[in-house]
Amino acid sequence: MATSIPPSSTTRARGAAIIPDDDDFDASAGPGPEVMDAATLIGDKVVNAEGESLGEIEAIMLDVRSGRIAYAVFSFGGFLGIGSKLFAIPWSALTLDAKERRFVLNVSKEKLENAEGFDKDRWPSMADTAWAIRVHEYYEVVPYWEDSRLASNPRTIRSFRDSTDESLGSTNRK
Repeated sequence: MATSIPPSSTTRARGAAIIPDDDDFDASAGPGPEVMDAATLIGDKVVNAEGESLGEIEAIMLDVRSGRIAYAVFSFGGFLGIGSKLFAIPWSALTLDAKERRFVLNVSKEKLENAEGFDKDRWPSMADTAWAIRVHEYYEVVPYWEDSRLASNPRTIRSFRDSTDESLGSTNRK
């Protein structure tokens, strides 16, 4: 049975939200879901809010300098892995559904089909700021490197984009 997931806030920049597996969750009982071995997440399914399958987690990318998870890379499309495209999804755009042991990405299949993806043999430079900003804007989440500024001054992705434009000297990016 599909679980309906409420839309994520466009101001969330911390980490993936968590839907606990039950009301009696005891964090002292062992690993997960707050702290987990990244390797155990590889292969986890990704669904949208309607419960439609979008793919599965292929890799988890760590920003080594900040010590934060930057992206989950997952595959979408193709048949039996052939012809599938990879996508870098900002970690904060995902919600861990601990009960169903899957991730939820609040996008339609159509939006994902139009997203900037890449081939398994030609990954983008994930350290490229322009690329990273485009990815975060597309999924409507504030970049993870901005989250310390957000803690004291929450903003939407639109205001983040506007302040970035100003700092880059752009007057109109539309």
